[in-house]
Amino acid sequence: MTYKRLALRYTVRMIQPRPCFGKLRKALLFSILVAAGPAFCQESSDYDPSPPPAQQPQLSAIAATDRSVSLRTLPANFVTDQKEIWIFPGQLAKGKHWIPTVAIVGVTSVLVATDSRTAPYFRTTNTFSGFNRAFSGVNAGAFIAAIPASIYAVGLIRKDSYAQNTALLAAEAFADGFALDLVFKGITGRRQPLQYAGNGPYTDSFFNGTHNPIHSGGFYSVHAMSAMSVATVIAHRYRNHRWVPFVAYGMAGAISFARITSSAHFPSDVVFGGVMGFAIARYVVLPAK
Repeated sequence: MTYKRLALRYTVRMIQPRPCFGKLRKALLFSILVAAGPAFCQESSDYDPSPPPAQQPQLSAIAATDRSVSLRTLPANFVTDQKEIWIFPGQLAKGKHWIPTVAIVGVTSVLVATDSRTAPYFRTTNTFSGFNRAFSGVNAGAFIAAIPASIYAVGLIRKDSYAQNTALLAAEAFADGFALDLVFKGITGRRQPLQYAGNGPYTDSFFNGTHNPIHSGGFYSVHAMSAMSVATVIAHRYRNHRWVPFVAYGMAGAISFARITSSAHFPSDVVFGGVMGFAIARYVVLPAK
């Protein structure tokens, strides 16, 4: 049996769908395999001393500009990341990164101001009921976790350090965003749209809910953040496959949108969470230190 077939069989066994996936379990399983596809397609230098010349230089160039990571260095990387995140205001004080910061704050502020007008539609429509069942919080969380887990399993089986590092970087990006999310939720204490009846009003959502950071909803969306952070790492690391960014960001967008249509979050929670996931993955986790 070839290594590729062994990797495929092992990965399918690891991510065997559960009943909670309902009618779309096969579609979600297929999506996981598609997202992990680059790890299968990539030729491992451990098995083939002469990998395709068109692909190996591209992966080597990407790896050279990305951060080195391993299970042993993950804790230290996390601490370094958190330090970089929390001293970011100091960069603003030095006149750096003002344009993207103002743009993000401006867009988020506009969305917060319009949340009370957009939320009632999603609270009172059944248009997205099937979509919401497919991308429920449980299903979305399982899907997000299964992607890097599958890539890491393939990397272990094929002794492919590039695939293993990709999965570890995705896990690191999620951990960084999750730690920051706990602080935001604890401070803002924002209620979920589904905690209101029908047309609201929704104007008192901030500081009027639980300040326990381990709860559903709140500002910002951890699902949107984690989906976008994992997608950013995979899209960046496997950008030599042109279809990967489209699939990665497309799935992240679908998961994020479902948080709005299911009234688990306001649009501002989702957009800001997605932006944080992208920014942390792309500018904190991935660059070589």
